[in-house]
Amino acid sequence: MAENSCETSGSGHRRYPAHSPGDRNVSAGVGASKWIRLNVGGTYFLTTRQTLCRDPKSFLYRLSQADPELDSDKDETGAYLIDRDPTYFGPVLNYLRHGKLVLNRDLAEEGVLEEAEFYNITSLIKLIKDKIRERDCKTSQVPVKHVYRVLQCQEEELTQMVSTMSDGWKFEQLVSIGSSYNYGNEDQAEFLCVVSKELHNQSYGTNSEPSEKAKVTREQVCRLVELLAASAAF
Repeated sequence: MAENSCETSGSGHRRYPAHSPGDRNVSAGVGASKWIRLNVGGTYFLTTRQTLCRDPKSFLYRLSQADPELDSDKDETGAYLIDRDPTYFGPVLNYLRHGKLVLNRDLAEEGVLEEAEFYNITSLIKLIKDKIRERDCKTSQVPVKHVYRVLQCQEEELTQMVSTMSDGWKFEQLVSIGSSYNYGNEDQAEFLCVVSKELHNQSYGTNSEPSEKAKVTREQVCRLVELLAASAAF
């Protein structure tokens, strides 16, 4: 494999082993047309011309063919200079080597997609977009958790309480529990108010539709409130 022909130094650049005069003569012959060195954002990659020619419409194909219309520079070692992120170039190059998309867990698909679009590798672009679509579809199906509260309030406080609900709280049910005390010459009715709030896990996306479990929980809370109201009436 190309990666085994060199080692990486602490600075992130790859240090190539010394060659004997005989080796240099070979590299000046057949090897010179087979192997290509790339300097991507300060990191060296060694690969074959055949690998870079996997997609005839890609930027890397034109680079490997020394396209005269492609304005490409080389550094002092003869490596082609490419001003892109080397972290995301690795998966792109490996895809050209074996046709599979392999990503570390700390790499985002969107970052590799940016590089695939820059190098114009159409098959890789489609593959990553399909993976992103599949990922988003899975996360959108994660059930939404709900939390419920039962609030007790007087009649004169009811309108203000409902109108000032914020931070995602939503009115669910209102149950009268009768008049518990007398204020002046008028009876003051009391109510139990059921409110709910959706709790979204930001790492899994959101879903506006409540889950079946949430619906059952809401029905149980409402029945409990009705039982409390019935018991308070006696």
